[in-house]
Amino acid sequence: MNTKVVNIDEENINKLEIEECGEILRNGGLVAFPTETVYGLGANALDPNAIKKIFEVKGRPQDNPLIVHISDFEDIKPLVVDIPEIANKIMNKFWPGPLTIILKKSSIIPSVTCAGLDSVGIRMPSSNIARQIIRASKVPIAGPSANISGRPSPTDAERCIEDLNGKIECIVSGEKCNVGVESTIVDCTTYPPCILRPGGLTLEMLKSIDDNIYIDSAIMKKCDKDFKPKAPGMKYKHYAPKAPVKIIQGDLMKTTVKINEMARDYIEQNKVVGIMATNETLKEYNNAVVISLGSREEMSSIARNLFETLRSFDDNKVDIILSEAFEEEGIGIAVMNRLKKSAGFDIIKV
Repeated sequence: MNTKVVNIDEENINKLEIEECGEILRNGGLVAFPTETVYGLGANALDPNAIKKIFEVKGRPQDNPLIVHISDFEDIKPLVVDIPEIANKIMNKFWPGPLTIILKKSSIIPSVTCAGLDSVGIRMPSSNIARQIIRASKVPIAGPSANISGRPSPTDAERCIEDLNGKIECIVSGEKCNVGVESTIVDCTTYPPCILRPGGLTLEMLKSIDDNIYIDSAIMKKCDKDFKPKAPGMKYKHYAPKAPVKIIQGDLMKTTVKINEMARDYIEQNKVVGIMATNETLKEYNNAVVISLGSREEMSSIARNLFETLRSFDDNKVDIILSEAFEEEGIGIAVMNRLKKSAGFDIIKV
């Protein structure tokens, strides 16, 4: 398959190219497109054959549900059975944006889209390009991350091309994603609402709507093989580069000492070592491929850089990646959720 790559400028959108993307989606094809979180791989959420293509192209497990993307508030009504008042309050405050709401699905959504669940996750992205493409398609769009399943999610078009060129009809090259981790998923099928995946929208922000909102404890630990995920990213190893990742967690000074010690051991074994550092610790490391995620004072930038940094270690052909850990508060919860999954929960405490 020849994959067409289309460059779309957020500030000067070409309507003809948007319409072409919409037509591909409406007719059962796949289009990768930018959102504010990560690049998404879009397909008609109401077309079982198109949905099956997503699972095939990504190599995605069939029990991992997809999120349905809409362009306007009215679009949600045919997709769900009802909208609880708490869900309305959350959507009215945080949509469009990096928020997915889980509600009871209506019968028009195929079972394959929701991995057999009776609920569906729905999101309205804030990216103008994404919403215009969805609007042009005239259908709701299922849109997991635009990468091979298990790999770090792409935050620019080049990484989509790396994974998907020749496998889908079109890749839209637009702005670099400014959140960098996938949307926060909030289950509103029960009360109080429960966060099933942390993201750019933090628990503290959601508590401004209802102080009873909480985070599911399962998201920060390894799930067993019989676990049935209610939301994407809950069960499987995700966000993993080719080299294994080890997280070193504890006092920052002790962490840098331990990472240097481990790095020396690996280098003696003739391994190329990657170290995921921060601006505060960058100078503490040597004799390795050292990349800073940014400053610990700006956790939003660390979230934005996480996936691209993991992929950069692949570019440098490292054999092992040693990463510092972060405080699990605010967006740091989302960073550590992704980092733990990329490491397969291989954590060394110091």
